[in-house]
Amino acid sequence: MQGSPSTRVHMRRLDARLPCALAIGGLDPGGGAGVVADLRAFAAAGAFGCAAVSLVTAQSTAGLRRARAVPARELTEQVAEVLRHQRVRALKVGALGSEANVLAVARLVDGHPGVPVVVDTPMLPTRGRPRLLEARALGALREALMPRAALVTVNLAEAQALLGEPVRTVGEAHDAARALAGTGARAVLVKGGHMKTAGAIDVLALGGQVVELRARRLAVGGVHGTGCTLASLIAGRIAVRAGGTLDERVLVEAIRWAKRVHHGALARAVNVGEGLRALVF
Repeated sequence: MQGSPSTRVHMRRLDARLPCALAIGGLDPGGGAGVVADLRAFAAAGAFGCAAVSLVTAQSTAGLRRARAVPARELTEQVAEVLRHQRVRALKVGALGSEANVLAVARLVDGHPGVPVVVDTPMLPTRGRPRLLEARALGALREALMPRAALVTVNLAEAQALLGEPVRTVGEAHDAARALAGTGARAVLVKGGHMKTAGAIDVLALGGQVVELRARRLAVGGVHGTGCTLASLIAGRIAVRAGGTLDERVLVEAIRWAKRVHHGALARAVNVGEGLRALVF
């Protein structure tokens, strides 16, 4: 006896296999950024979200008050445990706090070459003084972690910090994307949200080519966690769509999908308290 249709559907649900996306980043108690926001983005992409905390903060939508990097050994244990036992199909790396954590994550990534990595590069908060990545860690980020990335996402200030040169215009964003791709990263997305242009223009370097991804600029005011959320949407989509092989077509599709979803979330950003608004899906 094969059972009723409802029984068969129930059995299929019990046997369902979801891909996991693992975020490595800061814990924002206010939920607007960091791994809490990453998990919302993973769910929007259809992936099962996992998170390892590299940085503990005291912050809210009103700003960042304090940040403390988790010891590298503790971070390694968190990430290794999830990678060992769960079907992680994509990694998203956000704020790491310390040089030791950058190097620890690079070693972990090196040990799992089949897992695509999206590296976001938060260094300073939108509001607040504490750093999300210590200044001396920039070299390790450039030389140890970025070369292992399927995609690196940077805003204009982060691109400038990594290159030591101003990045203000679309032409300079093209140059920055090419230069950062020269680290060995498979692809680099320079985000143009803070660029003084009529539309929002992101610049993608991939496969020796540089293309512009354009969207209508939204007058939405300050929104928390936009950068980490975009990177997590991309990583979540990769986890669901790549199927073990990340080719250029899948990567570009993931980026374009994430930008559409992100743009929609920006348009309906919500007020959850004082200060910046937050993204919801």
